[in-house]
Amino acid sequence: MNFYFYYLCIMEIEDKFGYIATLLGDKVRAIMLWSLLDGKAYTATELSICANISKQSASNHLAKLLDAQLLAVEKQGRHRYYILANPRVAQVIESMASLIPDAHLKPMNTKPKSQNIAYARTCYDHLAGELGVKITNALIKKGILKPIDNEYVVTTYGLKWFSELGINIDELKLKKRSFAHKCLDWTERKHHLAGSLGAALLEYMICNDWIRKKKNSREVLVTSLGINELNNRLKLF
Repeated sequence: MNFYFYYLCIMEIEDKFGYIATLLGDKVRAIMLWSLLDGKAYTATELSICANISKQSASNHLAKLLDAQLLAVEKQGRHRYYILANPRVAQVIESMASLIPDAHLKPMNTKPKSQNIAYARTCYDHLAGELGVKITNALIKKGILKPIDNEYVVTTYGLKWFSELGINIDELKLKKRSFAHKCLDWTERKHHLAGSLGAALLEYMICNDWIRKKKNSREVLVTSLGINELNNRLKLF
C-alpha cells in the first residue's frame, strides 16, 4: 500500500513537471516570459506585440501561465498588468538560457562592450552579464561574500562594507525570498549575485547613478562615476 501511494505521488509530480515543461517550451509563452525578465509589468496588449500575436491569443497563453502560477496579475483601473510570479521563476528562465550553445552567443560580442547586453544587463531585479559576474567575483575576492553551496554568506567585513552603502543586511534577511544565491549567467556561464541582496545592490547603483538603465531594454550602462566607485571599492577596472 505504501509503495502504491509512493508510486502515485511520483506520477503526480512527473505529470506536473511535464505540464510546466510544456508551458515553457511553447515559443510564444517563452517570448512572453523572456520579455518579463526586465522586472516590469506589462499588459496583454504589450505582450501580444512582443510575441507578434493577437491580443486574444495572448490572453489565452497568459491564462495558462497564471493557472500554473508562473505569472501574477495586478489590476489598476481598467488595465491588468502581468508580472513574473516570483524571483524563482526569473531564476529558472535565466538559467535555461545558459543551455544555448556557445556558438549561438558569438554574434552578441560584435558590439563594443558599452553597447552590449552581454556586458551589463538586468536579470529580473539584479545585475547580470560580464559586469555582474565581475562584481560578484570581486566581492568574493575582497572577503565581502563567501560562497557556500548555492548561496552567498556575508562576512563580518562584508557587513561593514554593505553598511557603508546604506544596505541593511538584517532587514534584507527578513524578506520572504532568497537572501543571496548564485544565479548562473547565461552569457558568461558563471555565477552572479541574486536574491534580495543582489536586488538591493542594483537599486543602490541605479539610485546613485553608478549605472543607468537603457530605455526599452534590459541593458544597463556604466557611468564614469560608477567606474570610479567600483574601482575604488572593488578594484574592478
